[in-house]
Amino acid sequence: MWPEDILAEAIGKRLAERGSPRPLVVGLCGAQGSGKSTISAALVARFERAVTFSLDDLYLGRAARLDLARRIHPLLATRGVPGTHDPMLGVEVLGALKRGQCVALPRFDKAQDDRVPCDSWPIVEPGCELMIFEGWCVGARPQAAKDLVEPINCLEAEEDPDGRWRRFVNEALGGPYQQLFGCIDMLALLAAPNWETVLGWRIEQERDLRAASPDGNGVMDDCAVARFVSYFERLTRHILVEMPSRADLVLHLNESRDCVGMKSTARSDAPSQRRASGPSLS
Repeated sequence: MWPEDILAEAIGKRLAERGSPRPLVVGLCGAQGSGKSTISAALVARFERAVTFSLDDLYLGRAARLDLARRIHPLLATRGVPGTHDPMLGVEVLGALKRGQCVALPRFDKAQDDRVPCDSWPIVEPGCELMIFEGWCVGARPQAAKDLVEPINCLEAEEDPDGRWRRFVNEALGGPYQQLFGCIDMLALLAAPNWETVLGWRIEQERDLRAASPDGNGVMDDCAVARFVSYFERLTRHILVEMPSRADLVLHLNESRDCVGMKSTARSDAPSQRRASGPSLS
């Protein structure tokens, strides 16, 4: 089965069992290139009163990230890792949605590297039954402090030798991001076979963009892609090891993004608390 078919079946069952007028919030976690956006769009098309919301739309604007870069670490100028979003804005959005209120969904313009003006955000009217909340680290937990000591790649070794950047990212993930992820009712993971496949997917995406953009403006070459994905390597590897034991649904993908295995975990009586807790950062 295609990943979206498996997810649609699982979501349909959860909606049927729900017995609540509140919308079901499904967290969809998957590494770069795993197909999250495509699958989210397919799911929204299958269910009535369904919407999708991306973690990317919670990015801080360029000015805010440059301020972080000046105050904390230069690597924070690049959007992507925990600490470069506004998770409390997401908490407000998902909270309002669950209360059955009319809510505007934030949007981020990557071409402008800034948030779209509020008056242009799409409106979700009361009555929504399903929210697909997707992102590369949705539902992630922080690492233990001891696991941050050694750099995991050249980016960390050369540009974060003292670990200041990765500690900040980890502490951010252990803070308000856990409150945001606590709003999730059902957590699904698109599990890549390994990190090397993730890198290949991302290079493939950028090559497709180059082919569609003859002038090449804003498109990275393979070396630039390899450096860029290094920002995400540590947490991606951690997610692939740690999340499968607690996600409600794990879809194991092959290099072609076909589902070659799945695991469904019995629900906890308190799913938010189960997902929100994590290892000590000290």
